[in-house]
Amino acid sequence: MPRSSAIASPPTAPPPLAALLRRYEDTGEPLSCEPVTQGLLNRGYRLATTRGAYFLKQHVDEPTADRATIARQHRAVRRLHSIGMPVAPPVADRSGDTVAVIGGHCYALHPWVDGRHRRGAQLTTVESRRLGALLGLVHTGLERVMDTDRDRDAEERRGALRPHESADPEETFALIDALLVLARAHRPRDSFDALAEHRLLERRALLEGHAHRRPPPAAAGGWVHGDFHPLNLLYRGDHTGAEPAAIVDWDRLGVQPRAEEAVRAAAIFFVRPSGRLELGKVRAYARAYRRAAGADPAELAAAVHRVWWERLNDFWILRWRYQLHDRRADPQFPAVSALAVWWTREYEAVCEAFAG
Repeated sequence: MPRSSAIASPPTAPPPLAALLRRYEDTGEPLSCEPVTQGLLNRGYRLATTRGAYFLKQHVDEPTADRATIARQHRAVRRLHSIGMPVAPPVADRSGDTVAVIGGHCYALHPWVDGRHRRGAQLTTVESRRLGALLGLVHTGLERVMDTDRDRDAEERRGALRPHESADPEETFALIDALLVLARAHRPRDSFDALAEHRLLERRALLEGHAHRRPPPAAAGGWVHGDFHPLNLLYRGDHTGAEPAAIVDWDRLGVQPRAEEAVRAAAIFFVRPSGRLELGKVRAYARAYRRAAGADPAELAAAVHRVWWERLNDFWILRWRYQLHDRRADPQFPAVSALAVWWTREYEAVCEAFAG
């Protein structure tokens, strides 16, 4: 799930609606503005006006909240919309801008999309296949619309085109020790703290046994959404005929190994509460992705190895809880932490599901 070193705090004041809506031609007068509770990084609101409903986004996640970065995301979404991708392009104001800077904060207005989120457990095998094909089309679509010198230069400046280093187990061991101290000292101690201690000790043992399997650096592969998971995909229609209505939240748009996004997304969509992946659905999803994206089995197998290693070394939920004192991600921890253990044990079966 999404993670960042910058935590989006709960709204403390309503957005500046009067100043914002004056910038637009036909949005009408505000009637209501209600916070949208889902999402961990930025702030969102359902804005109802005399002319309709909108999604109002306040960008506060520091790595992606500057005007130039947001404007580039908006250009990409508008281009994807022009080639038929299910996205919700931002509304342009009277001057043609899609980013409004008011009081030092960046805002964007999008059409409200009626739809609902669906996890992998709610998807049939056929729908899982369609999901994989959709992500493949996202990657090939981005390759078409982002192939400009300006976009490439921006990625070069922020270092995204350099080889991606895998996690160093020695650094992970130090982090585990630090988190163990915090988990054991936490008061009042509860069942989460006990589970955290258990998983930290378990993970240290796993890393000691598998440290020799650290993958080499991976070259950047292509343009990706960067955060493709159930909360960023809206479906429209009933259970038997639901279709993707909009892929949202393009804040992490960038250049990364594309197949790794496919593996990460599947590990979020298709994880069970017990921490096991629904491998039948993963297989259908991955085969459709490979066909749509033109990816070969070796590319997916390498991505499985790198994402497995990433999960084995990743403790973002515990860092949020113990170092940043933010518990909003706590409910994800049981499944996420169990997945790393199960994936290690069932590594060959997972690899076969993605690349077989």
